[in-house]
Amino acid sequence: MSTRGTSRANGSLPQTKICQFKLVLLGDMAVGKSSLVLRFVKGQFDEFQETTIGAAFLAQSVCLDDTTVKFEIWDTAGQERYHSLAPMYYRGAQAAIVVFDITKPETFERAKAWVKELQRQASPNIVIALAGNKADLADKRLVDYEEAQTYAEDTGLLFMETSAKTAMNVNELFLAIAKKMPKTDTQNPTHAARHRGVNLQEPDAQSTRSCCGN
Repeated sequence: MSTRGTSRANGSLPQTKICQFKLVLLGDMAVGKSSLVLRFVKGQFDEFQETTIGAAFLAQSVCLDDTTVKFEIWDTAGQERYHSLAPMYYRGAQAAIVVFDITKPETFERAKAWVKELQRQASPNIVIALAGNKADLADKRLVDYEEAQTYAEDTGLLFMETSAKTAMNVNELFLAIAKKMPKTDTQNPTHAARHRGVNLQEPDAQSTRSCCGN
């Protein structure tokens, strides 16, 4: 459940601090990275999600009491031929979600390799979350929850199992990341002008819950 924002009485608006962060999704092909982003940003799920070419950009906000956390989300392609482009997207990122498919153990091993790469080459204070996606296919599970949780604890990662299809833990994952981010106001006039072209999606009934909703 996401944290409610500060209540707003008629005629008065609370002072809201705005923080903007770059977040990158990494993981093997077809683990559901794009589906997680689509669910978080638009509250939608597409059974036949097209394969990402290179990378895709979306944005969404999460409200934490008096702070609005704006995520600039880079969804990277999972195909091996795009691996060399990945540093271009995770360089300067304050957060990363490394995704694996709980029905495919090889994607968990690949996720571990991504975590090592991030810890070696990304920003030293980057917040890394591990997402065991496709939890709706638990009857086909081949990666134990306890194994992934132990790995995450030993490596200092956030960990949740998610389902982009059912929306299980999707908003909660981004909310947990938002809570880990430093709450320094980045939306000063210069910064705002520089990002005026960023299209923050209007939250619909589903995604409203990820920004100041219940």
